[in-house]
Amino acid sequence: MSQPLLGMDLADLQEALGPEHPAYRSRQIYGALYHGQTTDLVQITALPASLRKDLAARHPLGFPEVAQLYRSADGTRRYLLRLEDGRTVEAVLMPEDERDTLCISSQVGCPVDCKFCMTALLGLERSLTAGEIVGQVLLLSRGLAPRRLNIVMMGQGEPLLNLPNVLKATRILLDPEGFGLSPRRITISTAGIVPKIAELGREAIRPKLAISLNASTEEQRRELMPITRKYHLKDLLEACHAYPLRPWEKLTFEYVLLKGVNDADADARRVVKLLANLNCKVNLIALNPGPGIPYETPAPERVAAFQQIVRRSLPCFIRKPRGLDIYAACGQLKRAVS
Repeated sequence: MSQPLLGMDLADLQEALGPEHPAYRSRQIYGALYHGQTTDLVQITALPASLRKDLAARHPLGFPEVAQLYRSADGTRRYLLRLEDGRTVEAVLMPEDERDTLCISSQVGCPVDCKFCMTALLGLERSLTAGEIVGQVLLLSRGLAPRRLNIVMMGQGEPLLNLPNVLKATRILLDPEGFGLSPRRITISTAGIVPKIAELGREAIRPKLAISLNASTEEQRRELMPITRKYHLKDLLEACHAYPLRPWEKLTFEYVLLKGVNDADADARRVVKLLANLNCKVNLIALNPGPGIPYETPAPERVAAFQQIVRRSLPCFIRKPRGLDIYAACGQLKRAVS
């Protein structure tokens, strides 16, 4: 099967065109694909008709297909997207008054097996290509203003276990000649793949980083997030201390609160101690429940009490759930659920 055009950078496009075509042709195609968000090669009228016809014959654009759309009462939309090989992933669009947030996937399923996450029940089928990552953004952002769009790679998958494709997609999304997104408006979330955190930090062009913490002790985290058996909490925090933040940047730590498991005042105090001397903020997420998840959601008063303790020392926010009625909230993306 021919390689889709989505996901190609300038060098890829020039190779696809061949040496008989000047370099400016690849720049025209690149700009049309990502900045102009074209949906049909015929629309790239700057190209000769013969070249458009030849490209269309040899390379599909590579957009995913919307297999199912679920609409929430709060305006959230969950998209089931079918890929070229028939596999499916999910992405979520959360419109708000001042911005729109798009939550996209980096893998089909997820290999990390966090015990409070419905996506973990799927296991891993494969990683997404750079084009499949970019394609989610281009497809779902049609008609939206890029200047008010935030992208979070917090859907299906562990982005740092697909880092080459995630970084290639990110470079296209952040390129002023590509999609043109600000580096402040794209975030990837990791369960804590320690060596990949260091690798990400060495990249000049990269998204912001969020760490899925979810526990206040090594033992607790090992129970909730088996990845901790390989990458210990101490090593994760050392990697966070060494991570090279840009002048405007903070690390984000996400903490899913589970009733009677990790939501006590003592847990909050330990979180403060763990994150001491880090330039960071904490996002609290009361568990979004679902079939197959053996935990309960804490009461709002317990969530608020946890926040009050943490915010004495660190910026701490409660993330409002979106799309609960359509299984679109954080940790709920399991494809078959409707």
